[in-house]
Amino acid sequence: MNTKLIGAAALACAGLLTLSACSGSDSGSSDGPVTVTVMTWESTQTNAVIKKALASFADPNIKVELLDTPSGQYGDKLSSLTQAKKLPDLFWCGNDTEQQYTQQGLLVDWTSKLGGDFGADKFVGSAIENWKTADGQMGGLPSLMNTYGVWYNADAFTAAGLTIPKDGWTWDEMYTAATKLTGKNGAKYGLVADQLTGPDGPFTMSMYAVSAGGAPFTDNVNHPTKAEADAKYTEGVQKLTDAVKNGSVAPPGYDASNAQSLFAAGKIPMMFGGQWLAAGFQVDKPKVKYGFAPFPQVTTPATLYDSVGICTPQYTKDQDATFKVLQYINTKVWDAVLPESPVAPPAYTPAQAGYFDALTKAQQTTVVDTVKADLAAEKTVGVRFTTQWAQQVGDLTTAEYQPILSGKKPITNLPTYIEKINTLIKSGG
Repeated sequence: MNTKLIGAAALACAGLLTLSACSGSDSGSSDGPVTVTVMTWESTQTNAVIKKALASFADPNIKVELLDTPSGQYGDKLSSLTQAKKLPDLFWCGNDTEQQYTQQGLLVDWTSKLGGDFGADKFVGSAIENWKTADGQMGGLPSLMNTYGVWYNADAFTAAGLTIPKDGWTWDEMYTAATKLTGKNGAKYGLVADQLTGPDGPFTMSMYAVSAGGAPFTDNVNHPTKAEADAKYTEGVQKLTDAVKNGSVAPPGYDASNAQSLFAAGKIPMMFGGQWLAAGFQVDKPKVKYGFAPFPQVTTPATLYDSVGICTPQYTKDQDATFKVLQYINTKVWDAVLPESPVAPPAYTPAQAGYFDALTKAQQTTVVDTVKADLAAEKTVGVRFTTQWAQQVGDLTTAEYQPILSGKKPITNLPTYIEKINTLIKSGG
């Protein structure tokens, strides 16, 4: 479910591949059905379940065709299809792709189609708001939610005499636990948190500031007017820097690509991550007793919000038929897919029952509780900028922010980092 690179890859457009014409709904003959094409980034196994579910779409005037797209090459193929103007009628997209493509006039705005049992009020509120552009357009619809929290090794906590993480625990408690768990049972670090120390770390740190009554890193990830590091935000960065310095939190640059397997083997006591890991753990069966807790808080609960969705190009030939299939995917297809692979809760709230039932059946009760808490959270912050100049902010983070966490630059350099981002915001990149 980690799709942060899709938007950037889609805009890179390094070159065209030789492509067969595979997109745009086929209006068909006067007595034949319309063909609506669908492209996902899912695995072969998940696509097989989706294809089976789509086969139950009952409209004699519409034929649905699921295109074969290897998930590992999705970004490249999306870039090529975009350049060639051969995008399928419905394609999986990240929030950044939806925002950028909509602003470029590349996508159908579905705002007027929402209503009744498929109205905007039936979707998770933060997802709908984050999919709107500055002028209120929605060049796609959110389909699945990404929720985030802290995965923990319950056995390691018990052995160390620590309280098991739960809703309401604090940042100080998390850092204290990380210190006590460092070096135990082969664990080099007590906490691995790429979302804190990596490229998106400045956004994640917003949770500390907002929970403490301060301001978030930015006022809006889609159309920001400013970045900010107030006293509470700076306080949070200082605590993180101290934890990196004492060796309890993995530093910037730590290779977290195998963190999931190390956690499952008991070599990482705590790690930041998303709910999608639960589906993999059900298959891999970690050797340790584990759980999933909401992010810690200072005083008020705060969490990250993020969603992925499905978009449609402006040149699709039959928008009405395409929307019918889009609605079917959001309301019915997940009922078949998520019980077999509970990777994420649907953004369309009436379709969430199957996801939670599957997790409950698999005895993933802490995941159920944390995902529900995240979806109900009043204070939420975005995970990254969705703007076309977002990569430039990433470069600044590498050059200015991460060295502060590593102790290579003083925390007094934080205003300089913020000032450079605000210069980008004002210039539009």
